[in-house]
Amino acid sequence: MRLIWSIFWAFLLSCMTVYVVNSMDGLAFNMTQAIVLTIVFTVAVVLLGEGALAEDKE
Repeated sequence: MRLIWSIFWAFLLSCMTVYVVNSMDGLAFNMTQAIVLTIVFTVAVVLLGEGALAEDKE
């Protein structure tokens, strides 16, 4: 369930980021950029959440 919510929020934040940056450049919204950014955000969240920031279970 955590992965689903991570993907959901990564998608929303990616769409917002792509929209704002493309608007500042005078370009149209590009869904492909949003999906690629979603994948990058999701991988980063999973790696940080499961690896780097996980508590020791000892």
